[in-house]
Amino acid sequence: GACVRSASADHIALILDRVVRGIASFHSFDRSQLYQFCLFVRLSRVPAPAQNSPASLLRRAYVRGSEVTPSKLQANVSAVLSQLGWTHDYEFVTDEGFSIDLAQPAFKRCLEVDGPHHYLRDYRTGRFVHDGATRLKTHLLKLLGWTVARLSFFDLERLDSDHDRRQYLTA
Repeated sequence: GACVRSASADHIALILDRVVRGIASFHSFDRSQLYQFCLFVRLSRVPAPAQNSPASLLRRAYVRGSEVTPSKLQANVSAVLSQLGWTHDYEFVTDEGFSIDLAQPAFKRCLEVDGPHHYLRDYRTGRFVHDGATRLKTHLLKLLGWTVARLSFFDLERLDSDHDRRQYLTA
């Protein structure tokens, strides 16, 4: 982030110019990653380069490459929150292409249900921490004005009963 924010518009333009020249040979995954870079540049208020950005082409690759596979945990959390009266959209997709687990778009509030694939183990402490993709998505959603809450399967796993889980989600 700091490197991008300290880059000049000319440097960003040079990078994007080289990207545009070779974009046809990029795989969809690579285009998806570049889209997130372009979005980060835009949201970080880096001065826009003078030339056209490849953002629309990259966004299509990002959306195509971001297959949504809701988990059983996510579906269960959604059902419980609906029963508790928390109305939300399930798997809401933002204009930027982000798929949000549970969202209240009118208020720009969302709940992301994080299963084990959202975590890495910190080798120094042994604790589980969010992976880079999860941290970047959270950061970008916040830059877009969303309030982001994250619900960890680790927290729900510790609870012994459905009653305890419902109480936890009520809090």
